[in-house]
Amino acid sequence: MREFNRMASKITFDTVRKIASGLPGVEESTTYGAPSLKLHGRLLTCPALNKSAELNSLAVSIDFDQREALISEAPDTYYVTDHYVNYPIVLVRLSRVNRDVLRDLLHAACKFVSASRTRKRRRN
Repeated sequence: MREFNRMASKITFDTVRKIASGLPGVEESTTYGAPSLKLHGRLLTCPALNKSAELNSLAVSIDFDQREALISEAPDTYYVTDHYVNYPIVLVRLSRVNRDVLRDLLHAACKFVSASRTRKRRRN
């Protein structure tokens, strides 16, 4: 029975899509041919596409300070590879998160993407 419950709660990109569908302004899109979710045309999240990332990982837009804090607090869940180090992205092992954690992370990503969009508009 316990094995069945673990399988029933497995987090996939479809799970991510369902959670994000309740966030205002989030739209389905593609990034390099893979499914992604964007906010006002800017990347919110997608499956980690670079071969340096572990299988079943999610790339989530987040500021560098938050990324550092997440990795420090839960290195089994959050990580970054050399490919992503210069991008405001944290990699998430989907096997290590639950829906509530993912929901909170997507909310943080929305705030980050919205704030970075506002900063970019002000510079123009």
